[in-house]
Amino acid sequence: MSTAIIIAGGVGKRMGQDIPKQFIIIEGKPIIIYTLESFQNHPQIDQILVVCKSGWEDTLWAYVNEYQIDKVKWVITGGSKGQESINNGVQFLKDYCDENETIIIHDGIRPLVDELVLSDVIVKCNQYGNGVTSLPYNEQIFIKETEETTKQYVDRNTLRRVSTPQAYKFGKLQWAYDKAVAENTGMSDSSYTNTMMVDLGETLYFSAGSDKNIKLTTIEDLELFKAYLKMKQ
Repeated sequence: MSTAIIIAGGVGKRMGQDIPKQFIIIEGKPIIIYTLESFQNHPQIDQILVVCKSGWEDTLWAYVNEYQIDKVKWVITGGSKGQESINNGVQFLKDYCDENETIIIHDGIRPLVDELVLSDVIVKCNQYGNGVTSLPYNEQIFIKETEETTKQYVDRNTLRRVSTPQAYKFGKLQWAYDKAVAENTGMSDSSYTNTMMVDLGETLYFSAGSDKNIKLTTIEDLELFKAYLKMKQ
């Protein structure tokens, strides 16, 4: 059994829009629906929980019904930051998931996750207990000396870019969030499930990634997304 937690609780200030970015309409369809369709169409995803921005739950349900995303079983309210939203989802699922169930966590504003990426993160989770989508880092990374200068760089061969989807067994995920909240470890604004797990001493396992799996954060990202959609057509 595999359950997806889709995080759609963000505001999207950098988009400069009047509505949360996950609800922006692109080519006639909300961004969140592109994301949900990827999970709806994947044969190993059994059910979906969406953690939604407060006040937008009814709107989301309306879109889910319109586009017939019948794997969405629950829509709950998110927190004030990403980690709170994910924790809300984990705590909610205590009544619905056993400890061996695979939980896939994904950003609602990454609408181009493909079947191979989803499949591999599930495979890695079943094999090792977790899987995190990743790619090599192809740019040069320098360490700031001041805001204007640098004298040090990081060997890019030692780096991996990690994003969502990420998959964890529910028992471990529940343990991790309970411990992280109690100890206030890995719950900052910049934290995510993967960094929290490492803060708690866990080993993570890389799964396959894709350069198309972009996070829609800026207007430029929206233009790139539109270009990918045109390529698919």
